[in-house]
Amino acid sequence: QLQFVESGGELVQAGGSLRLSCAASGRTNRSYVMGWFRQVPGKEREFVAAITWVGDSTNYADSVKGRFTISRDNAKTTVYLQMYSLKPEDTAVYYCAARSAYWGISKSKDDFPSWGQGTQVTVSS
Repeated sequence: QLQFVESGGELVQAGGSLRLSCAASGRTNRSYVMGWFRQVPGKEREFVAAITWVGDSTNYADSVKGRFTISRDNAKTTVYLQMYSLKPEDTAVYYCAARSAYWGISKSKDDFPSWGQGTQVTVSS
């Protein structure tokens, strides 16, 4: 079983930047695709970014392309989400998630069985 601890979320002004971290523990000896999702109250959890186990392929939601970068450090079993040029509409709880690398990258939250507890990002205008 995988467990995650997300960190890095905080209040930031529009135009600012943040780096979120997701530290994994447990069965980290397996290969996983890692993803970041976000959710605001009353809305569906939405895809933000994903990265393959070796980091050779990434995928981003159109709303964050060019502003966010996902990366991973397998030695530290940590995945990061670097966020630049933040906008008020980026305000949400951000979750990291994992799925077996066997299945490849997916943008669907239903394809990720393992989730962290989330970290709040608030962008003020």
